[in-house]
Amino acid sequence: MSAGSGVQVRPLAPHTLDGWLSPSDPHLAHAPQWATVIRQAYGHHPLYLGAEDVSGRRAFLPAFIVRRPLVGPVITSMPFLDGGGPSIGAPDLDEPLVARLVEEARGIGARFVELRCARKLAIAGEPLEHKVNLVLPLASDTNPVWRGLDQGRRYQIRKAERSGLSVESGGAAHIDAFYSVFASRMRELGSPVHARDFFTSIVNGFADRARVVIVRKGSTPIGGLIALAAGDALTVPWSSCLTEYRADCPNMLLYWETIRAGCRDGFRRFDFGRSTRGSGTYQFKVQWGAEEKPLFWYTIPVAESARAGTSESGKATFVRLWRRLPLGLTRRLGPRVRKYLIQ
Repeated sequence: MSAGSGVQVRPLAPHTLDGWLSPSDPHLAHAPQWATVIRQAYGHHPLYLGAEDVSGRRAFLPAFIVRRPLVGPVITSMPFLDGGGPSIGAPDLDEPLVARLVEEARGIGARFVELRCARKLAIAGEPLEHKVNLVLPLASDTNPVWRGLDQGRRYQIRKAERSGLSVESGGAAHIDAFYSVFASRMRELGSPVHARDFFTSIVNGFADRARVVIVRKGSTPIGGLIALAAGDALTVPWSSCLTEYRADCPNMLLYWETIRAGCRDGFRRFDFGRSTRGSGTYQFKVQWGAEEKPLFWYTIPVAESARAGTSESGKATFVRLWRRLPLGLTRRLGPRVRKYLIQ
């Protein structure tokens, strides 16, 4: 379908995405694997759009249709991830891509479109900017990172080593260890946990671009993270450690060994993932020397009565109730809820 001014916008089949990628599109959310991973794990339908102008310049916009019970469908770019929105190959194609996405949303009765972008778009509407990615520059030598840590942080890493903690890295064989920690920590935070199959699909889909890193005390897994490679960046979207082992500083050793491996493997950036400015996770990431990279989250109404989200009091009540549920029950129910909580 034409978007006017010589720009053609059309749906893209997931298996054709490689032809729309360029070295200037390194963001993890634009990796073609998500088209299969999210559909396979949660059944959400991918809606990928490509735009091309008369000079042959291309850009694409990845998104998913999430059909939520009771409240209706929403189109999000991208669910469960920090980023999304149009690729950066041709910024003047942003507007026709977004306009077509809104048109598609209207056609399925969606109330709004969500865009999570690593850059500000040339479209109407102001984004939320309270969340940021935190990114640490890397070199082949880890000394600059080590020297950038204050004495307290170095002590914590050495303390973890003296406490008998060890770190190992691998693939799908480590998912059970990661998930045992992750599910427990999510219940403690009052948040429904992702399905185990979601992480299995990610690790299998990204193959040698994914690594599961586990920190153990003896043979017991007490922390873990999943790191994914995109371009020259190694990104950690999911990480957790058991609070009862906090005194042993497992999170410090876990991240230090992952950063060291990233340097060794030639990555130029270590992306800690998103945080809200001033939060505890924000402070943890900043202490490594990570720098803010802005995020721009748009909510574009499609229906006049569209409202996004729930009240803060409603969220707080949910968190309190979820924390009281038995761990086994949250592991069974969590994925059924989490599939619709797309942040």
